[in-house]
Amino acid sequence: MSEQLKKSSTFSGVKGPLLTIVMDGVGLTADNGGNAVAAANTPTLDRLMKNYPTVALKAHGTAVGLPSDDDMGNSEVGHNALGAGQVFAQGAKLVSNSIESGKMFASDTWCQVVSNAKSGTLHFLGLFSDGNVHSHIDHLKAMIVRAKEDGVSRVRVHILLDGRDVGETSALDYVLPFEDFLASLSDGAFDAKIASGGGRMKVTMDRYEADWSMVERGWKTHVLGQGRAFASAKEAIETYRAELGVIDQDLPPFVIASDGKPLGTVSDGDSVVFFNFRGDRAIEISKAFESGEEFDKFERGFVPKVFYAGMLEYDGDLHIPSHYLVSPPEITNTMSEYLVASGVPSLAISETQKYGHVTYFWNGNRSGKFSEELETYIEIPSDVVPFEQRPWMKCAEITDKLIECLESGKYRYLRVNFPNGDMVGHTGNFLATECSMEALDLQLARILPVLDRLGGAAIITADHGNADEMYEIDKKTGAPKASKDGTFKAKTSHTLNPVPCIIYDNFTAGEYRVKTERGDFGLSAVAATTVKLLGYEPPAMWDEAIIE
Repeated sequence: MSEQLKKSSTFSGVKGPLLTIVMDGVGLTADNGGNAVAAANTPTLDRLMKNYPTVALKAHGTAVGLPSDDDMGNSEVGHNALGAGQVFAQGAKLVSNSIESGKMFASDTWCQVVSNAKSGTLHFLGLFSDGNVHSHIDHLKAMIVRAKEDGVSRVRVHILLDGRDVGETSALDYVLPFEDFLASLSDGAFDAKIASGGGRMKVTMDRYEADWSMVERGWKTHVLGQGRAFASAKEAIETYRAELGVIDQDLPPFVIASDGKPLGTVSDGDSVVFFNFRGDRAIEISKAFESGEEFDKFERGFVPKVFYAGMLEYDGDLHIPSHYLVSPPEITNTMSEYLVASGVPSLAISETQKYGHVTYFWNGNRSGKFSEELETYIEIPSDVVPFEQRPWMKCAEITDKLIECLESGKYRYLRVNFPNGDMVGHTGNFLATECSMEALDLQLARILPVLDRLGGAAIITADHGNADEMYEIDKKTGAPKASKDGTFKAKTSHTLNPVPCIIYDNFTAGEYRVKTERGDFGLSAVAATTVKLLGYEPPAMWDEAIIE
């Protein structure tokens, strides 16, 4: 456990409770016709950014531990940085380094994967793109090449189509070159093929146990080979697009078959590698593979005896999965540890879709609490419907409970995540995302008077952008790209834009200065800012606060 924080000798802290509001997916960029944040009617947010000190925080690339500044941020690494006060090398970078150094292929886990598969099949399952948020196709290719070198003779790949961290209808841009790649490796002694697939929001990649039916569909598709069959992934994608008009993330599951038989069911004695490096959407399928008879989330039917491995350990406390190829970053000295050591009672609250972000990721990929006595976690169950149908999500219910907790007087520090801008932004639906921002603004208007009544203050920020860029942008003009018929191409991924960090304090603001002139702060600055506003000195290893 971390040491106690030292009390500040110059500032005793805000008078009432301090609240961090994470407006998930709300970035800063110009009002260019594709910005749902700017298009929305948000009088409260507008007033905050006009009248209160605001700093733009970097929320992508090296500022959150990713390999380069071409890499968009995501909620996982964003909340890691917010909660840790430091920047740690993150999943994509860890995996790339491990592959380049050969460390992955020298690991006991890889040796077991290969040894087990030599008499059976090596299956790779994961998000199939170069989005670098959950996975990267180059990692998959490197493992297939190495598997052949190590004597594996049969590989099957189960592809979860993206359309979220990359272009919404870009699946064939990955599938067709990949088919050529597999063909170049395949010979009389090595047989590698795509065996099944589906859109990431339809099969396999559920998170926080919001919708186990997604995992059930994935199990039936990848493991049992049950489902609509096609001769190729290309045929499946083109057929579903023509029939349903959906984007990649929403494509139904499909099975690749030859002569009426699925190409890649999972059998006893096979090895299975889930090649996502990000944990939130990897845990449930890992449980389905590793759990024994006690598993009760759905009827699995045949449960093959396989050697299963994840790219990383997705849950360090529950040790899911049992075997993994690359050790996750060891995130230490987090803000929650210090607040508990210092006796500060705190609250974390969100709905299911982001509950793990204000708890697990905020605490450095750690399940559970540092203190049952000092910490309270509240999860508001999310709706299990497409987010564009209810873009307000559970923001009102979150606020109801948050206000109750603020008024209880139990908590010195509170943090809340409103998922609207991110989850609705991912749908690509501009009008729904605009509505989601207006719903969020209504909640800000409810919360701030309560803080004023209690003598409290707030840090209002975000973890990355999304709703701020709903269309693909022309880099030359800075305007949304228009097709021949005048429509704009939806963008469903996160953005590279900075995020706001607003200091809302009507009581003690004159006792410190916000460094609004600085443009080099990242999300990791929020932790030091938080403890300073609570009247403490931040620990030396944390990144600099935005106040002095």
